[in-house]
Amino acid sequence: MTGQGLVDFHVHIGRMFREEHPPRAPLTVHQLVDRMNREGIETAVLLALESPEGLWGYSLTEHVIAARDEYPERLVAFCSIDPRYPMVGEFIEHAVTNHGCQGFGEHVCGLPVDHELCHVIYGKCDEHGLPLVVEISDTLCFDEPGLPGLERCLKQYPNIRWVGHGQSFWSAISAEDPRTGYPEGPVVPGGALDRLLETYPNLYADISAGSGHNAMTRDPDFTAGFIERHWRRLLFGTDYLSPGDELPILKWIRGLDVDDEVRRAIGGNNARELLGMG
Repeated sequence: MTGQGLVDFHVHIGRMFREEHPPRAPLTVHQLVDRMNREGIETAVLLALESPEGLWGYSLTEHVIAARDEYPERLVAFCSIDPRYPMVGEFIEHAVTNHGCQGFGEHVCGLPVDHELCHVIYGKCDEHGLPLVVEISDTLCFDEPGLPGLERCLKQYPNIRWVGHGQSFWSAISAEDPRTGYPEGPVVPGGALDRLLETYPNLYADISAGSGHNAMTRDPDFTAGFIERHWRRLLFGTDYLSPGDELPILKWIRGLDVDDEVRRAIGGNNARELLGMG
């Protein structure tokens, strides 16, 4: 790995959008790598999806591992398992120890983010010091205004590098927090996300998908200060799901008016450090 290209911290392969098939086709690992080549993305983190509430379909950890093994120099495998699965700890241990999974995610269960069943996942991830990508929305790993459940987890599991994502996560960038959707208009200073990123060094923010892109573009003046405060904890990602998907976050990162060091950090170097890539 050259360390010069982008690192996409959030991609999926497999049969998503099953209700829309065949017009919206599944993304294969070969199509993913072809898109990476065209867009200058050096490395991508493949996230599994194994909760029924995760929407659109499943991407099993086994499939993620097999895809990583086809392109080991380009792809990083994360494992995932639904917290209601009866052998959560054993599953994560096997995926990490025997198959080289370097993180957990995407965590998308239909339970509160600090539900007692989720703590089995968190305990094992904390033991291994794994990054954990969690989507917080009104139906997935949900939380109250101000993200108090996430904050309890940040305190209890300091060895996890928590990577937040999703509508309710990013709506907390503003003190006027609807917890869902894609809020428009100016950000009201004093949002929970600013405080949590300032307080907890084990929290990172995934700017992928509509939620991340919306948060970064809804109020450019606020975004400039937010990046200045937290650029070492922001992770570029696309949430690429289907061939031909538009990826507006690519245009945003390329046009970002910041120093090269900051752009390289958000675009890839923060992820390389998080993943131990040197």
